[in-house]
Amino acid sequence: MPRLTKLYTRRGDDGETSLGGGQRVAKDAPRVQAYGTVDELNAALGVALALGLSPRLDETLRPIQNELFHLGSDLCFREADKARRPLPQIEPRHIEHLEQLIDEFNQVVGPLQNFILPGGGAAAAQLQLTRTICRRAERAVVTLARREAIGRYTLHYLNRLSDLLFVAARYENHQRGVDEPLWDSHA
Repeated sequence: MPRLTKLYTRRGDDGETSLGGGQRVAKDAPRVQAYGTVDELNAALGVALALGLSPRLDETLRPIQNELFHLGSDLCFREADKARRPLPQIEPRHIEHLEQLIDEFNQVVGPLQNFILPGGGAAAAQLQLTRTICRRAERAVVTLARREAIGRYTLHYLNRLSDLLFVAARYENHQRGVDEPLWDSHA
C-alpha cells in the first residue's frame, strides 16, 4: 500500500506527470486522460452513493469503487511495467458479475417501452451522469488502446459498467416510486 507523506511535489508544475513505472509524460497524454477519466468516474459514483441509494444499489456499487481504483491503477502502468510489478487487474469474473447485476436489475424494472431522459430522483440522475462519464472513460481508453497495449478486459469492463449504471438509475427510480422521465419525440 503506498504511503503518501506529502500531497504536493512540485514535479507536475511543468505540465508533466509520472506514470506508475516512473516514466514522465504530458498530463494530457492518452494514458493520463484514460486513468484520469476513470478517477472522475469513481468520484461521480461516490457522489451517487453519498446521495443515498436504495440498499441493494448501495451494497452493489460500493465494491465497484474499489474495482475502478484497480482499473485506474492498471491504466497508470504500461503493460511492460506490469510484468515486473503485480497489480490488481480487471478479470473476467468482474465482467461476469456486472452482467449478473444487469440481469437482476433489468428483471425488476422490465424492458424499456420508450427512450428515457436522465432524471427522476436525484440519485438516479447522478447515476445517469456517472454513466456518461463511464462512456467518456471508455472512449479515452479506446484512444489509448490505438496507441499502446492495455489490460485485456479494460474495455469490456467499462462497456458493461455503463450498462449497469443505466439500469441502476432505472432501478433507483423504481425503488423510490419515481416515474422515469420519458423522451417526447413530438416536443
